[in-house]
Amino acid sequence: MERFNRSGEMRQTTVIAVLVSLLCLVSFLPGPIPTAQGQTGAAISLPQPVLDGTVSIEKALSQRRTLRSYQDLPLTMADVSQMLWAAQGITEPKKGLRTAPSARAIYLMQIYLVADRVTGLPAGLYKYQPQGHQLIKVADGDIKGILFGAAPQNPIKNAPAAMIIAGFPAKAPNSAWMYLEAGHVAENVALQAVSLKMGIVTVGGFKPDDVKKALKLPESETPIYILPMGKK
Repeated sequence: MERFNRSGEMRQTTVIAVLVSLLCLVSFLPGPIPTAQGQTGAAISLPQPVLDGTVSIEKALSQRRTLRSYQDLPLTMADVSQMLWAAQGITEPKKGLRTAPSARAIYLMQIYLVADRVTGLPAGLYKYQPQGHQLIKVADGDIKGILFGAAPQNPIKNAPAAMIIAGFPAKAPNSAWMYLEAGHVAENVALQAVSLKMGIVTVGGFKPDDVKKALKLPESETPIYILPMGKK
């Protein structure tokens, strides 16, 4: 009887040890991918950009105008996808070349999207990642209101979304290169807007440090342009 009890205790101990090992293993398995609704850092795949539109480059040049007032309409994910691609989309995957030229292909820009009324995208701040054509969620909530507080200009207040062009000063061999590249990006976005029946205004009248502090941007980045955008 004593032998049986000891044998039973040994079997019970073995079973418990196996169960504990399995629980430990499960705890190290990867969990579900976080969604854009709940967690920062979540990656959001954008619709693929259109590479053959219906508006010629000549027509886009002739119709490009600064737009400070917008229809009270939300933008779509396709709209913001196309605008972000025009800013910094990859056009030559093997070499990583992008839509806007960059001296020595250093690529000194970081693009952000401030979403307020974008169908299918919660309001917040998003970082554009050219590799994979994705948005990375940075912050939730009324970021456009925070941006307007740091750069109080009416187009920002009224637009359904805004793009922020920031640069990396430390990466630029010549400080002028960063600002030249920002100009290339902004013009790309302005021309792309024409084909989408949208418009933008290139806002430069703000204090970069105020915007950086308000949006909690990395110290290595300097905001250069704010591009409010919406439907004509």
